[in-house]
Amino acid sequence: MRRLIALGVCLIVVVELLALTVQDRRFVVAAAGVALALVLLSIRRILGSDQQPEGELDADEPGESLRRWLATTETTVRWSESTRGDWDRHLRPMLARRYEIATGQRLAKDPAAFHASGRMLFGPELWDWINPNNITRSGDHQPGPGREAFEEILRKLEQV
Repeated sequence: MRRLIALGVCLIVVVELLALTVQDRRFVVAAAGVALALVLLSIRRILGSDQQPEGELDADEPGESLRRWLATTETTVRWSESTRGDWDRHLRPMLARRYEIATGQRLAKDPAAFHASGRMLFGPELWDWINPNNITRSGDHQPGPGREAFEEILRKLEQV
C-alpha cells in the first residue's frame, strides 16, 4: 500500500513536470487530475478487494510462521545435544526465563526462594542445568546434558 501511494505521488510529480515542459499550460491541471484519478482508483481497488497485491504478500502467513518455528526448534534441539558452552549461551537463559514465567519466581526479587523452588521442581541434577548462576567460563568444550535432560526439563515446565 505504501509503495502504491509513493508511486502515485511520483507519477503525479512526473506528469506535472512533463506538462510544464509543454507550451500550452492548460494541460498541467488536466494531466495532474488524470494521474491523481489513476492513483485513487488503484487505492480503492486494493482496499475494496480485501486482498494484498501479489508483490506485497504478507510475510507472516501460516506456512512461513511454521517454517520459522520449525527452524528455531531444530536449532534448539541441536544446542541441547552440543557442548556445555552452547547450553550456557543459548538454552540456560531461555530455560531460566521460562521457569520464571511459569512459576512466578523472580531471581531479582528473592534469590533464595528462586533457587529453592527450582531445586524442588527439577531436582538438584536438572536444576544445575537451568540455574542462571551456574555458568562456567572454562568448561566450554565439556559435553552438555543432552537431549533427554532437555526434554525432561521441558516436560516439568509444562506441568507447572
